[in-house]
Amino acid sequence: MTAAGWIEILLFIALLIAITPVLGGYLARVYAAPPTQLTALAFVERPVYRLLGVDPARGQDWKRYARSVLILSALFGALLYLILRTQGIHPWNPQDLGSGAWDVSFNNAASFISNTNWQFYAGETTMSYFSQMAGLAVQNFISAGVGIAVVVAFVRALASRSGKEIGVFYVDLVRTILYVLLPLSVIVGLVLVSQGVIQSLSGYSDVTGVTGLTQTFGFGPVGGQEAIKELGTNGGGFFNVNSAMPYENPTWFSNFVEMLAILAIPAGLTAMYGRMVDNRRQGWMVFGAMMTLFVVAVAVIYINETGPTPAMQAAGLTGDNLEGKEMRFGIGSSSLFAAVTTAASCGAVNAAMESMSGLGGAVPMAQMMTGEVIWGGVGSGLSSMLLFVILGVFISGLMVGRTPEFLGKKIEAREIKLTVIGSIAVPMMVLVTTALAIGSKWGAPSIYNGGPQGFSETLYAYTSQGNNNGSAFAGYTGYLQPNGTNDGAFGISFADVLGGLAMLGGRFIPILAVLAVAGSLAGKRVTPVGLGTLRTDTPTFGVVLIAVVLIVALLTFVPALLLGPVVQGLSDQLY
Repeated sequence: MTAAGWIEILLFIALLIAITPVLGGYLARVYAAPPTQLTALAFVERPVYRLLGVDPARGQDWKRYARSVLILSALFGALLYLILRTQGIHPWNPQDLGSGAWDVSFNNAASFISNTNWQFYAGETTMSYFSQMAGLAVQNFISAGVGIAVVVAFVRALASRSGKEIGVFYVDLVRTILYVLLPLSVIVGLVLVSQGVIQSLSGYSDVTGVTGLTQTFGFGPVGGQEAIKELGTNGGGFFNVNSAMPYENPTWFSNFVEMLAILAIPAGLTAMYGRMVDNRRQGWMVFGAMMTLFVVAVAVIYINETGPTPAMQAAGLTGDNLEGKEMRFGIGSSSLFAAVTTAASCGAVNAAMESMSGLGGAVPMAQMMTGEVIWGGVGSGLSSMLLFVILGVFISGLMVGRTPEFLGKKIEAREIKLTVIGSIAVPMMVLVTTALAIGSKWGAPSIYNGGPQGFSETLYAYTSQGNNNGSAFAGYTGYLQPNGTNDGAFGISFADVLGGLAMLGGRFIPILAVLAVAGSLAGKRVTPVGLGTLRTDTPTFGVVLIAVVLIVALLTFVPALLLGPVVQGLSDQLY
């Protein structure tokens, strides 16, 4: 550990705290305007609504809102799949790249519409520029916009005093893209390009070095995609090594900006929530719980990576665990990036996750296993955390013997059932898919390593996909023929199909549960605050919230963690 590493971590936390109320206030103003009210970009909004056949004055209940979410996502998913399957006829394809197999394209389409951006391929050798821009980058905006729109509808329902309407999905989506994602992406994109992130449509270049060996250098429209990749907590890298590639992440400053961009909107949404429910302490309570869990995760990763692993000790080696680290920025920066990307629903990485120590690698996995509520994806993180708030209110109410209330609204059996579905469905799905991959003959070819490391690879893969993160232990692959070969003609892959289904389930089951809870709470009568009201905006309730997250989410995965990363961390050798 170094002083520079801790200073960077403290600076990052301080800046995140500083920008949260500013961005949160802006977000609250964007969504506070009624759908029928003219806005600064009304000349853009109105034609879009007419094209979509949407009446902004006609509010939607939760069922119609959810139907709109599913229809839009399905249409963009089908469009993305079509783009990926017709790559051979694309413009802006200087390398004449063809299409992948149908199963790989299915996995990729499921990945990007679910805001996961899991990649079973190397972007620079697989995707045309057209696919990257018209397919992946566009979907980065749409999937991020969907997540934010859903949490805005949820918060609007919590703040509602009458009626069943929770907003108009297409209005929320359009305003998210026009007023939030696009302007922030332009700013971040310009900053990154100024640091040396490439933005080009030229073909690749072959360069012969001083040793006489020829290398091929890939180019492409990276800067624009990099901005929304981070801001939308998407994470899909233009290049295979993601943000460890100098063309994507050339300087310490670009690295810091990328990390800050990942958490900026998820953190800002907590402040937006406090303003929209007219109780800023509520937002700070949620922010405090998230920040506490995040700081602990960063510290544990950094401490475990700045020292020898058991394998190094067995080999008689001393010093830090430098394998797979980003040497340009240091272990502190790599540890912080690993914590940021797995606390958020973002698969961006600047170092090899698989090369982390056993216990250091367990923390990113554990963060995802919380349901990624420690910041989480844009929108989805706060939505999931608010479900845990409702669980905390319910448990606290049982402990003190009174009817649980949240923001003055009674929490009854229907809300609890839906909350449990939204909180438990994904962990169950992760464990089932991991068991299928480990225990079946079809899953075995995807696992590169044996022993606890191989188990960790598989567990990480389905934890990442089910929780829509996208980062990976690199050994796990879906690019295999049924006979285990890898000759370029990729056949049907068990991992591609199972992973795609896990990503879709992990995205849309919680969304439907959140919207159903929103619909149930929207029309409830508000009970005035009294002496016996359980306050949910205090540090004490923040502790309760942290306890609920740890007990309900993490304990589900303790046996699995013991079989993989914990065993490896206590082992004398790597398998």
